[in-house]
Amino acid sequence: MKVAIATDDKVTISHHFGRTLGFRVFEIKENAIIREEYRQNIGKSNGQCGSCDHSSMINNIQDCNLVICYGMGQGIYNDLVRHNIMAVITEEQTVDDAISCLMKDDLVNRLDKLH
Repeated sequence: MKVAIATDDKVTISHHFGRTLGFRVFEIKENAIIREEYRQNIGKSNGQCGSCDHSSMINNIQDCNLVICYGMGQGIYNDLVRHNIMAVITEEQTVDDAISCLMKDDLVNRLDKLH
């Protein structure tokens, strides 16, 4: 399984998927991280509503099964689902905490925070 976590500083989870600077991407096998990389967010928003390029963002993480972030819009959520990428909206603050909770099957998905 591959997991992309939205982050601006490689430590904390971005508050908005469309504006994140990049993703820490983890490959997990048998409940262990076997590979990690960082990818810049291609197509990110310039701050104006509707300025992000969903296709570019999704193509950048198309090999991932799951995306974790702190918040995202309903539009990008729907596009991710259409591309068979599950989105988890978390209240975890750090990338390391989120990946740890995921591997313990304890990551809460707060889809009520979609906007």
